[in-house]
Amino acid sequence: MLLFHLLLAAAVFTFTLILVIAKPWKLDIGYSALIGALISILLGISTPYDIVKVWNIIWNPTFTFVAIIIMSLVFDYSGFFEYYAIRISKIAAGNGLRLFVLIVLLGSAISAFFANDGTALVLTPIVSAITARTGMDKRRATAFIMATGFIADSSSLPFIISNLVNIIGAGYFGISFAEYAETMIIPDLVSILASLAVLILIYRREAAVQYNTANVGDENKVIVDRQIFRLAFPFIALVVLAYFLSSIDSIPVSFIALPAALIILYLARVNGKINTNTVIREAPWQIVLFSLGMYVVVYGFGNAGLTQLLTDLMRHLMILGNPTYTVLGGLFFGFLAGSMNNLPSTMMGVLTVSNLNGNRFLIYANVIGNDIGPKFTPIGSLATLLWMYTLKRKHGIEITPAYYMKIGFMAALPVLTLTLISLYAVIELGL
Repeated sequence: MLLFHLLLAAAVFTFTLILVIAKPWKLDIGYSALIGALISILLGISTPYDIVKVWNIIWNPTFTFVAIIIMSLVFDYSGFFEYYAIRISKIAAGNGLRLFVLIVLLGSAISAFFANDGTALVLTPIVSAITARTGMDKRRATAFIMATGFIADSSSLPFIISNLVNIIGAGYFGISFAEYAETMIIPDLVSILASLAVLILIYRREAAVQYNTANVGDENKVIVDRQIFRLAFPFIALVVLAYFLSSIDSIPVSFIALPAALIILYLARVNGKINTNTVIREAPWQIVLFSLGMYVVVYGFGNAGLTQLLTDLMRHLMILGNPTYTVLGGLFFGFLAGSMNNLPSTMMGVLTVSNLNGNRFLIYANVIGNDIGPKFTPIGSLATLLWMYTLKRKHGIEITPAYYMKIGFMAALPVLTLTLISLYAVIELGL
């Protein structure tokens, strides 16, 4: 009976995931997840009370994520990101490899403050436009675009706000913004440097190109709203400071992010140079429904026996001692993210680690695995699927699943491993 219940829960989860990824009848991801949740409740896998439990877990990370994306969209429409992309194109002085490095570093900075989805969906079209202006062919342009997509996730470790995965992982265990940052800054730097090294090794020939900086364009002409543009750096600094101060009284990060998003949105509306209605429409509202629906399904799947199976697996790994179980645990969570999508994988991870008395190594290994592991496959994150679709439809660049997975394993496996080793060093040695 228990086995049947587990298999039934697995079938509902798989069906829900197929709905989310395949999007039949152009069904939005939020509605797909709610259908799965409804089926799970009707079959007795989940209960109506699970909705309350899940909402208590996901409301803060979900609304924080929506707020961050709204802020990134406002700054994007002001011309902020495009301005600096053009600036670094000129700083690179026609050297393609130097431009490659600078774009990766720009992407890592954007991910830190505007989340990985912000980088993948905002910076990618800008980079695509720059490669077109410099006359690069599709093979070379693909190298720059793949690097942008990879760094969006691999550099999304440093702050709670840098990835929805981080917000979920830290929020579940009550980790403050300051405590999280103190632990993850060094692993993030290791991940960025490792990503840069691996990406250069993979794409050194494609990136080694010369271009005429005169073709890049005038950065001053891309600024749409100068007031918002000038406010960007001081505004970001104040918001990040507020995040750190919120750690003192354990204030949820959404209580900082939502007012900040509303303020910048209001200023943009008053100026009248940015269509704020478009910003509101493009905000990821479906992620609210998706988080609630998918996590109800995952919660039921976990209660049906999956959480216990994963807990037993982690206990066996822990017998091997550290740093072995930290690295293997993080790799396992990474492969789980690549096989089923990182948001349900993160939830399964936190439920598993909570059964292990909140093992600190595995709390952070779960986050790192679910930040970098999605690069193993195209279904690893929803942003990647949207990213690939947008590239093909708007820019004529097709990233096939086979090519994506080839680059993903070549780059993500060493980066994830080195980052997990650095995590062990930070916690064990107090670096």
